[in-house]
Amino acid sequence: MAVIFEDNFSELAQLYAQHRPQYPAALFAYLATLAPGRDRVWDCGTGNGQSAIGLADYFQHVIASDASAEQIVHARPHARIEYRVAGFDRVEADSRSLDMVAVAQAIHWFDLDRFYAEVRRVLKPGGILAVWGYHLNEIAPEIDRVIRIYNDDVLGPYWSPRIQLLAQHYRTIDFPFEELTPPQWVMETNWGLNDLIGYLASWSGVPKYIEARGRHPFREIRSQLLEAWGPPDQLRPVHWPLYFRIGRV
Repeated sequence: MAVIFEDNFSELAQLYAQHRPQYPAALFAYLATLAPGRDRVWDCGTGNGQSAIGLADYFQHVIASDASAEQIVHARPHARIEYRVAGFDRVEADSRSLDMVAVAQAIHWFDLDRFYAEVRRVLKPGGILAVWGYHLNEIAPEIDRVIRIYNDDVLGPYWSPRIQLLAQHYRTIDFPFEELTPPQWVMETNWGLNDLIGYLASWSGVPKYIEARGRHPFREIRSQLLEAWGPPDQLRPVHWPLYFRIGRV
């Protein structure tokens, strides 16, 4: 059966690389303590390699794959990372050869049965599957309200139904592994208004809105967001709680 790939990011690849927040370094240090070794890890659905870069600080070899060739083009090179254009259901790795499989902000796009079959094939005994993601950011109540309108009302009809799995913090996905409970982690950064606008433009519902309506969805909230933010060059702290499913296979 051919891999079904819902490509929502190829045309957003440059925006994604420039405007997505970075995962905390301590997250990768923690994940490394769970793995049975630190030799090889598969970062599936790597996008532009954000999580692969973090994993490379702790694992000798990172296989970082994504079905979007355009995303891989924008990935940051690293001596320990081997980038590949590939789907979620097959990785060129020997059976029981990997210490960890990581999926950051991507598992909602996968066929879980096929992905889990490959995870079980490639992980060593006691290997770790680490899945995480984030949903809406938190800045200030008046700004968060505008972003919620953008997410729910403006882009609502143009989201893939799969986004609901992310909105539900991955708690509703099937996860048939010995589950571990990690610490709570939050991504944090300081952004000006242009940084936030770039981030909002990288959302996967945006191209479908533009295709249907012939204009950018940001126009729907521009005046409200400008009023809520204040001076555009004002830096504000931005937070994204991270949500996890981590299991030992």
